[in-house]
Parts: sequence; C-alpha cells; structure tokens
Amino acid sequence: MVSSTEYGSHTWDLLLTVDHQYEDVDKEFEVTVTGDLHVGGLMLKLVEEIKKAQDWSDYAFWWEQKKCWLLKTHWTLDKCGVQADAKLIFTTQHKMLRLRLPNMKTVRLKVSFSSTVFRAVSDICKMLNIRRSEELSLLKQSEGTLKKKKKKDKNNKEPATEDIINLGNSPMSSGSPANSGLYSKTMTPIYDPVSGSPASSTITWFSDGSLNEQNCSILALSHPTCSPEMLAEMYQPRTLADKAKLNAGWLDSSRSLMEQGVVEEDQLVLRFKYYTFFDLNPKYDAVRINQIYEQARWAILLEEIDCTEEEMLIFAALQAYHVSKLSLSSETQDSTCESEVDEVEAALSNLEVTLEGGSKSNILEDITDIPKLADNLKLVRPKKLTLKAIKTYWFIFRDTSISYFKNKESALGEPIEKLNLKGCEVVPDVNVAAKKFGIKLLIPVADGMNEVYLRCDNEDQYARWMAACVLASKGRTMADSSYQPEVQKILSFLQMKNWTMCSQASSEPENVDMKPECFVSPRYTKKFKSKQLIARILEAHQNVSQMSLVEAKLRFIQAWQSLPEFGLSYYIVRFKGSKKDDVLGVSYNRLIRIDMATGDPITTWRFSNMKQWNVNWEIRQVAIEFDQNVSIAFTCLSADCKIIHECIGGYIFLSTRSKDHSETLDEELFHKLTGGQE
Repeated sequence: MVSSTEYGSHTWDLLLTVDHQYEDVDKEFEVTVTGDLHVGGLMLKLVEEIKKAQDWSDYAFWWEQKKCWLLKTHWTLDKCGVQADAKLIFTTQHKMLRLRLPNMKTVRLKVSFSSTVFRAVSDICKMLNIRRSEELSLLKQSEGTLKKKKKKDKNNKEPATEDIINLGNSPMSSGSPANSGLYSKTMTPIYDPVSGSPASSTITWFSDGSLNEQNCSILALSHPTCSPEMLAEMYQPRTLADKAKLNAGWLDSSRSLMEQGVVEEDQLVLRFKYYTFFDLNPKYDAVRINQIYEQARWAILLEEIDCTEEEMLIFAALQAYHVSKLSLSSETQDSTCESEVDEVEAALSNLEVTLEGGSKSNILEDITDIPKLADNLKLVRPKKLTLKAIKTYWFIFRDTSISYFKNKESALGEPIEKLNLKGCEVVPDVNVAAKKFGIKLLIPVADGMNEVYLRCDNEDQYARWMAACVLASKGRTMADSSYQPEVQKILSFLQMKNWTMCSQASSEPENVDMKPECFVSPRYTKKFKSKQLIARILEAHQNVSQMSLVEAKLRFIQAWQSLPEFGLSYYIVRFKGSKKDDVLGVSYNRLIRIDMATGDPITTWRFSNMKQWNVNWEIRQVAIEFDQNVSIAFTCLSADCKIIHECIGGYIFLSTRSKDHSETLDEELFHKLTGGQE
C-alpha cells in the first residue's frame, strides 16, 4: 500500500548526464525534481550534487531525444515538457570546431553550439577579422563531394598538423561573445591598401588576442600550395547536376549546430554563400578580399564555373605569376614598419574611395540629359534549319529598350523591332584576339526566351553597349551613376585580355620556375603542353604586371564577377505540372529555369517583380508569386527545400543593406525572410 502523502506528491527522479573531465566524479546523477522546478533551479541542484568548484556559466542542458537546448532557464520543467524519461545532458555551449576556409586552410576554434548558425558565423567572422558576416555561411560537405578524397584518406588518414591554425585560446572559449577582431570602427586604416598586410601597431590596438599578426598574415595573404595531385583529389563538378550537389549541404541559419547533428571537432566549410560583396575596402578588408579571391580561384580551378580559354589565361596570369610572386615578396619584407596615420586624413581618403557618383557637373547632366546610344551594329539571329543570318542595322538604345532600323535615315519612323531588355539575360561573347565583340541577349517572352545576338565593331563600342544592356536587364538606365564605372570595368577587363607576344616573353618560358598545371583547370592542362601554357601565361601577364597585390586580387574578383555564370547557385527541382526535372539557378537578383540536358536558360524571373513566396512544409513545395499574375511552384530534389528558401530570402535580406546604416544586422528580419513557418 502507498501512503496518501506519498501518492499525493509530484516529485520524480530525473537522470542527468554531465559532460565533464573529472575522472573521480560520476558522469550520471539522479536528481529528485518537481514539475514546477525551473531549469535554472535544476542546474543549481545538479552543481550542488557534483560538488566541484568551477565556472559552470557556459553549461546548459541538451535534450537528447528532442534535439534541442533548454536555454530559457526561467521556464519550468512542465512548460518545457520534461518528464522522467527525458535524457538531459549538462554540457558546454561552446565547443571546438574545425573550419575549412575558402583558401583551403583549416582553423580550429571554439564556436557556440547553442546559438543559431547565423549568430555563430557572425562570431567566427569577428574572430577571423572578416566584415559582413551575413555573406558567409557554414556548409557540411555531402558524401558525393568527398568521394575522391576518401580514396586518398586510406593511405593518409590524418591531415598535416601544420595546416591547422589553432585559435582555441580565444575569448570565445570562456563563452563570451567575440569582439570586433582587427576591424576598427574608427576610420584608421588597419591594413596597407597596396600589399594587404596588417599594420603592426593596429594589431595591438584592435586584436582580440586569438588572431595574432602571423595568423592574420596567413588569412590575408595568398599562399598557393596547390599541386596537380592535390587538384586531382578534389571534387570537380562536370554537369549542372554535379554543381547542384555543392549546395546540398548548407546548414540552416535559424537553428544551432547541435540541432543539426554537428558534434565537437567536426569539420565544416566556411564559404561565401551570397555573391553580393558589399562595401569592399582594402583598408579594412584584407582578409575578406583574400578569402573572396581564394574562393574565386578554386571555383575556376575546379571548374565550378565555366570560362573561355582566353579568360582562363588571364586568371592564371593574375594568380600564378602575379599574386603568388607578390605574396612571397610581401612575406620576406619586414611587415613591422609603422606609419603614423592621421585619423582625419584617413577619413577623407576613405571618403574618396567609398563615395559613389561623380562631380557636380555629372549630377546636373544626369538630371537634364536623357542618355541615348545610337550606332551601326550587326544583328545575328540564329535560325533552326539554316545558317545564322547576319545583317547590319541602325540601333538606338534609350531607357531600357533597344530599337533597330534599316538605316540611320529611317530612324525617325517606326522601328523594325523594339526589344525591352528589362529582366533579360546578358551574356558576353568575346574573343579579343579574334576581334570578336558580341553580346548575347536572352529576352523573356511568353513561351520561353527570345535569343538575339549583337555584334560590335570595337572595344569601346562593346563596352558602352554591354554596360547599357547589363543595367537595362536590372531595370536601370544609362542615367544611373553606375553606368560609367560599369563601362570602365568592362574596358579594363578587355585590356587585360588584349596582349601581344613580345621577344622578352617568348624567351622567358625556359627560365621560368612555374608549374602551370597549378594555375589552370585540368581541361586546359590536357589541351596544352606545359611549355605552351607557360608561354601563354607570360603573354597574358604583360597587361597585369604593374598592379599591386591587392589591386591584382580585386581585378581577379572583378573578372570572376564578369563571367556569365557568376553568382548562380544551382538546385535540381521539379516544377509543378512538369514531368521532367529542371535546374533552378538562384542569383542575387533573379531565378533562372535551366534545361538540365542542354544547359540553356528557359525562363528568368526577377526578384524585383516578386510579390510573395512561401513554403508548404507538408509537401515541401516552394511557391512564388510575381507581378502580372505569374506564379510558379516547385519541389527541390537535390537539397532540402529550406536551403533554397533561405537562399532566396537571404538575397532579399542583403538587398536591404545600405552604407547609411550601421554594421549592426537586423537578425530578426533575416530569420523572418529566411526561416519560413515550419
């Protein structure tokens, strides 16, 4: 028989596991509790049972069955839903994690396993001195992208310890949030804007202790260690389906690492997920610029993004014979030279760099003039059964439309055709050596994309028309302040491609100590002999030989951004009503439906025309509504639908950034746009 007092009591025993390092103390404790005991009270009872004096402030309860943290210490056990069968583990919230950075270096550091991934990445970036953490995220590599490495791992299971940068003694290890690293909120430059190396005095002022000068140099300077053997080991996507695998492992930014199955000492990849690099400034962003450069370099070497032979040689010249040489010379120089920088002078020079727009006279011109381009261009219309028809017409570009006429005299009448470029795809078709300057326009129509080719006569004409087309596709006109910078960017890229062989360059290949296989993708290694590649890289190097280290990296990034496929993240999807799979490309301003077999774009939808989007979590279907009663729905086959939903919402969140705002991010808005209603 049970006494009435015992029957009436609401106490019960709860088995708690403690994750500690003491050999003389039990790991499991049985604590008698009641349903109205709050989580904080349970912690207190447990610590009293352990009887070990230490700082327990970083500890919290992890509920094993429910895969969640009990972080609201004022909640009662009843409110949390904890009952006698619950397995609660009392463990640290900050744990060691290995991160592979875009430059393929691995850092080992203490990260919060209880914060959302969005906040954890923010703390990691502060430690590594990378501004704009919202552009990055954490990726767990899928087994498909690790197959090549696994064969090698049988012979060499442990990675070389010298490749791991240990930042375990950081302030984050005590559970406190990371401070701002080396980034100074004042206008004092903390990096040399030419070499990218940190000023030694600022290391003392702004360092958080974990990122010393040596580690900062490793992250801010390029250290090319790639060998053909290393390249062969790595995953190289061959098809669009292979490229889609690269995006399958992104972690959910709204949940913690522990909730997503990440355990202590796991290895994840820290990458730039969103290709909108906001406010790049060499004075503060040496690490960020270098990591973007490295991500671009590896994307080109592993053929994650396609480029022409001419472009590949430019990339090889910039990274091989220039960045690597200058990086080595930067290391040998004494980087401890100090320069006194006046804060007011620095503020003024920074203002010159970061302010957009031109002089007052340019602003007045923008208001009074209606910009227009008018030229003779060749129109190329591909025909299905016959050869391409090429004919010269008189073209007029006004606002966001191109009209063409039989000749200049007939321009006062009705055009033969008027093409509205808003929302179109603009693809460069250029071969400088062959004097070919083409612009491929894919214009959205009711049943897909209308394909139009324009041929220009020279570089200047191409740069002006190409810049106008790029802006028009985004709904902007030539009156926009970004038109002239866009023209200059295109011209500078063409100038890099425009090289001629000289006697000096031709005599050098024999004497040059260079492994060209390390600087071009395997496709071109198979196509050319080593001496041929060296000669061609030296040719291309002539136009970039005068650049500083940081300028060369920025030019490399700009050239990467100029590639047609830049910034596209691929996912395999099945559209509602379709019987076959398609590829969906997600970019910073649009979605592109791509034919999986041919790689041709079928339809483009702009974010600027998007009214709303949501997810049906039961059937895992993403539905999006656009202007003019256009709506689409699809299920994602290559990744969880949350990943693609977060990718779209993340780009919309990043479009709200402004230089007028402080660097404090609206985390609530991010989760609202990316989290969905699960």
